[in-house]
Amino acid sequence: MSFLTALPSPLLSPFVKQYWAIEDCLPSDERHIQRIVPNGLTELTFYFGNKPGSLDEKRHPADYALLSGHLRNFYDIEVTGKLSMFSVSFQPFGACCFFHIPASEFYNLTVPLNLVLKTQGTELESRLNEKNSFNERIQVMETFLLNRLKAGRKDWETNRIFHTLSLINNTKGKITVEALASSVCLGRKQFERTFGSCIGASPKQFLRTVRFQHSLYQKQKDKELMLTELAYRCGYFDQSHMIADYKIFSGKTPSQYFAGCEPYSDYFAVNLG
Repeated sequence: MSFLTALPSPLLSPFVKQYWAIEDCLPSDERHIQRIVPNGLTELTFYFGNKPGSLDEKRHPADYALLSGHLRNFYDIEVTGKLSMFSVSFQPFGACCFFHIPASEFYNLTVPLNLVLKTQGTELESRLNEKNSFNERIQVMETFLLNRLKAGRKDWETNRIFHTLSLINNTKGKITVEALASSVCLGRKQFERTFGSCIGASPKQFLRTVRFQHSLYQKQKDKELMLTELAYRCGYFDQSHMIADYKIFSGKTPSQYFAGCEPYSDYFAVNLG
């Protein structure tokens, strides 16, 4: 399997976390089930050739260019044959700066790109299909994103959400919604509406996702870390609290998840392979 990653240009780095691509081919009689868990990021994905299947079409429609919002819980995709894909991982607030629609519109959903961008989405997909290398596709995507970024930015709103996300990241999700609202001089209800429109998830739900991702990152760094210590470090009330969140986000207990899955946090780690 060929797995490639790259960072965005400096102008796009506040909005884009990374670009990544996979080129893989399974034997004709084999299939792979991949569990997708909430990672706090929005993804824009393009498939070239075969496309993974899913039992839930709302989570993974039949189109080949897909925008995936923040997830509330897990789902599975089935990979068969040749897999060729290129994806953009946006920062939590990033997608809202390019698509100019409330992020809540695609929260917990994967939607065809042409429903969001109409002919522009189809043209972008066509240009990416014409390119054969990872770097060429990055150049096409960077040009597209920089042009979209110039249109209709609200800097006051952008700065407010960036400040909120900075607090969330610095505390690894261990901060209250009230403290976040106060930090940007908004009442809780107004803050929840603004946050939901820009991020997609509610503040409370997003904090839970960040805490889950931080636990994956801690385990990624130290495979021998005991679950009781992991729960303490990541701000869970106790181990039972962590188990409950893991069941919602991954469908497994922490012990089951780490026994069958390599711990990796898409939110806190960047893999430059």
